[in-house]
Amino acid sequence: MKITDVAAAVILREDGSFLLGQRAADTFYPGYWEFPGGKVEAGETPHSALIRELHEELEIEVLQATPWIVREHVYEHAHVRLHFFRVTRWRGELRDHVHAALVWQHADALAVTPMLPANAPVLAALRLPAQYGITHAWQIGVDAQLAALAAALRGGLRLVQLRETALPEAQRNAFVAAAVSLCHDNSARVLVNGDVALAIATQADGVHLTARQLMALQARPALPLVAASCHNREELAQAAGLGLDFVVLGPVQPTASHPEQSGMGWSAFRDLIARFPLPVYAIGGLTGADLATAQGCGAHGIAAIRATWQASGVLR
Repeated sequence: MKITDVAAAVILREDGSFLLGQRAADTFYPGYWEFPGGKVEAGETPHSALIRELHEELEIEVLQATPWIVREHVYEHAHVRLHFFRVTRWRGELRDHVHAALVWQHADALAVTPMLPANAPVLAALRLPAQYGITHAWQIGVDAQLAALAAALRGGLRLVQLRETALPEAQRNAFVAAAVSLCHDNSARVLVNGDVALAIATQADGVHLTARQLMALQARPALPLVAASCHNREELAQAAGLGLDFVVLGPVQPTASHPEQSGMGWSAFRDLIARFPLPVYAIGGLTGADLATAQGCGAHGIAAIRATWQASGVLR
């Protein structure tokens, strides 16, 4: 079946809500909810199609739209390739011309149903925050890391990786248990690096796989959240094939933790994740100041070790 390219808009307000439209009675899947957008016409890029479609459908002028994820889905009537963009700035008042209704929703409190089948992974991805903090208690000490984690959680950090394989086992297990409890008390989700059994034992939300673990897997671990570190196209393909929730890709720039590795740079990063179906966090010498650049290259957000905890004000 011929693949039809479609530009889809995740139109976001500052409170994190996004716009959905209900398909009209005279269309396929009448009554289902979808993200605004439409078919990419001959001679158009997905970005230019997005701008045209939102003007035609909603009478708005797009001022800022960044590429996000690209997913394929086979319906009974069509095989579509959906190019999702996050639209964060626009001009004009919404005036709908194609949907039966419009509604603003939050991914963690969806109040409308049914959604188009292709959109379930997209809604899950929208629950992921823009920042992914990574611990290094093995370097700075357990007490200092827990203090920095508490401060960062108070400041809004909502996704954390506990990367502590260098700690002695008993100390690591105690730290992970304390950190998981702290994260959950602050409505944050937390993944344990490399240890599925420890993640389950401490009731963490998931596991973050090393690239070596990723490439050795035949099936996705049975946890709510599964992520992996990737460095090249082969590892990205493996993560997508296993249906992971997100990946971390880098290093984009040289880092203090891996000074022997030169960064791939933003151009290579952008090329690697073009048309990638999973959310990607950029990593490698990045701070919050790099977030706009990362998202402009298609990243979901940024992951960081030192910059996360320095921003909390506890560590310098």
